[in-house]
Amino acid sequence: MQERGLRAENDLDGWRQILKGKRSALFLSVCMLPLVMVATRKAGAAPHRSMATQGAGSRHAAAGNAAARAADGIIEDIRVSGNTRIETSTILSYMVVRPGDPFSQDDLDRSLKTLYATGLFSDVTLRREGNDLLVRVKENPVVNRIVFEGNHAAKDEDLHKVLTLKPRAVFSAETTADDRQHILQVYAQKARFSAVVTPQIVRLAHNRVDVVFKINEGPQTMIRKIAFVGNKAFSESQLASVVSSKESAWYHFLGSSDEYNPDRVKYDAELLRRFYLRNGYVDFQVKDMKGELSSDRKSFYVTFTVDEGVRYRLGKVDIRSSLRHVPAESMRKHVELFAHQWYDGKAVQDNATDMEELLQSEGHPFAQVHPEIARNPEKRIINLLFDISEGPRRYIERIDINGNTITQDHVVRAQLPFAEGDPYSASYKKYAKESVQNLGFFKSADIKDTPGSAPDRVNVAVDVVEKPTGEFSLGGGYSTDVGVIGNVGLKQHNLLGSGVDAGISGTLSLWQQQADISITNPSFMGRNLVVGADIFFIENNYQTYQNYSEGRYGITLRMGYSYNRYLSQSWNYSLIRRWVNDAWSEASWYILDQQGASLLSQLSTTVMYDRRDNRMAPHRGYYISAGGDFAGIGGDEDYVRGKINGAYYIPLDDLTNSHDWTLSFRGGAGWMADWGNGRRDVIDNFYLGGNNLRGFLDGGAGPRSVGSRTGHASEDLLGGRFMYNASAQLSFPLPFVASMGLGGRIFTDMGSVAGVRVRTLYTDPATAGSRYTPISGDMVSPRVSAGAGVSWKSPFGLLNIDLGVPLIRSYNDRTQLLRFGFGQQF
Repeated sequence: MQERGLRAENDLDGWRQILKGKRSALFLSVCMLPLVMVATRKAGAAPHRSMATQGAGSRHAAAGNAAARAADGIIEDIRVSGNTRIETSTILSYMVVRPGDPFSQDDLDRSLKTLYATGLFSDVTLRREGNDLLVRVKENPVVNRIVFEGNHAAKDEDLHKVLTLKPRAVFSAETTADDRQHILQVYAQKARFSAVVTPQIVRLAHNRVDVVFKINEGPQTMIRKIAFVGNKAFSESQLASVVSSKESAWYHFLGSSDEYNPDRVKYDAELLRRFYLRNGYVDFQVKDMKGELSSDRKSFYVTFTVDEGVRYRLGKVDIRSSLRHVPAESMRKHVELFAHQWYDGKAVQDNATDMEELLQSEGHPFAQVHPEIARNPEKRIINLLFDISEGPRRYIERIDINGNTITQDHVVRAQLPFAEGDPYSASYKKYAKESVQNLGFFKSADIKDTPGSAPDRVNVAVDVVEKPTGEFSLGGGYSTDVGVIGNVGLKQHNLLGSGVDAGISGTLSLWQQQADISITNPSFMGRNLVVGADIFFIENNYQTYQNYSEGRYGITLRMGYSYNRYLSQSWNYSLIRRWVNDAWSEASWYILDQQGASLLSQLSTTVMYDRRDNRMAPHRGYYISAGGDFAGIGGDEDYVRGKINGAYYIPLDDLTNSHDWTLSFRGGAGWMADWGNGRRDVIDNFYLGGNNLRGFLDGGAGPRSVGSRTGHASEDLLGGRFMYNASAQLSFPLPFVASMGLGGRIFTDMGSVAGVRVRTLYTDPATAGSRYTPISGDMVSPRVSAGAGVSWKSPFGLLNIDLGVPLIRSYNDRTQLLRFGFGQQF
């Protein structure tokens, strides 16, 4: 009790010191009254009070609070000044205090902070005048425009995208400072870490400002050195070829691989992990990766610290199957791995995926193949088990297409390998995504699945982001086939969102003119049916290596369908008017006989089985196609022609530790026969040379007329009724310049054309008389060439150069050592 009393007295003494010097005795007595009552109550109250006593204390406390409110005063009115754009009611809504509230310093401080937090004001003052509260504000200016000065590496539109500050918004110094950091981040992504950004404010009339970001971009911050710490199995040069970041060098001037990018460095760590896993280092880890900026801020030193672990070989490779009607032994022939080879994590997963897809295609839609590994660090082997089982049975309840504002739903659905009610497997997502992206209508496509209305039901969502599908192109280039080329085209690949591809194009060159109108529906009537048509005009002036010109115009109707993911068939019908003219007087009788017009009516079909990983730039897999042409459904030509072609691509990743080495083998053959009394025009024959036999001129290998001394001295390339060709090629990246899009190749080609097919044969002197013209080069023995080539995916277009040297040729075959082509669409 005494201790409580002393504390109360001390409190009173403190208040007396604070209030000492107050002018108003009344003010002092009013303020002291509740405190004296509380102190007295604290000093004399018993430890256990009755409810009545407690109620009396509460009434005394309420009376004290009311007295305090009366002493502080009540806010009768709040007056706002200084605002021009912002309504007074808006300002009052941000404040904590209201008329009728006491002048509480805590509430006034909170109101002040709230007004500042809006970002609308550069200055706020609260002042009491009698019982009124005066609020004076100074509004932040409005942004008139945002300007960038000194930027070259980054476009204005790219910088505007990262800004929070916008024109016609309220200016904020804090927001401007944040935007400065956003701009610096843009330049960091462009490897310009020494960039300096200085925001400046230009004040205008009517409380407006222009915000000017003055930018000194500085030089690009290049990678001076890439180092590896902890590597023992592979040298620094080997690992440097694995990562996508490269050390600065003069030959990287067209690429960006030597620019420091933190995201690329993270990706490089993943590339290292995959590389080591493919080579048997299952326990490999990237302990640390860092980029250190040099003192002059002009370059980076990138260091990867790795822990390789031990290297494992494959031990026992086994299969276990719990799938009905699929014994383990029946799947052993599909295991592509063998004991004692170095463990390759990617090959293991690929093999499991292949077996899973095979089982699903053979009537086991829920089959799953899980590779299980068991390490033996002492023997450094990994035992591998492919566990084949049946996964959960799930069926597609609903398919939703999202994000397509132009493309119609049925266009996307036609590309999906499943429909509502079908069995669903997670592996289907990969192929569904590829199929939708291959349409070319979307920037991105994603397949997601969510639980349906029952445990065995799943909903599939196809989320797409559309992109422009119209195309206007102007192009130019040069080719050894047709000379200087100019072309123009107008296409719409997704006409009115229907998926229909329509276009018109024209090509003009020194030796060729061409115009084409085409339309293709990839899912005619919503079915697995491609339907299209082409109307065309072509005129070729062959007189650089032939003695005549040839032209044609006509229409081709097309139809195609797929049997499954790999097997497809197409049908074409063509009705073409052709002519041969402008034959030189020195041309052989075989060519002079061709002059005039003819009508071709031809039905064609092709069956193709394609297992390539990429049809545009294959790295692994194969394809084989077989087809035929039948001419004679009306018209002037009566023949039947058969063709077969194929290719096989072997990746050399395991030997080279690179994805850019590919060994390919290609071959083909064709044969034609006449069945009626057609014209037998040489323009329908098989020709060999150029693209299908490098080192030889187009059509330069095969039967040809021998010049006569009787006025027809020219040799004419006649082609033949039978042809075969084959090629082996090794494609590889060029050292030091691969990042610039340069790739090399070495090749060997072989083939031959035989079987003279002309309207009239003038090889018998007894019957030909003055038209006697012998033919040479008619042989099935192969012509062979070898050489090397370079491809450059330059910023100006694709450039191809091939140097082919004939090794075996017939007498007087026409050769072409150097062949190149260049072109660009823009």
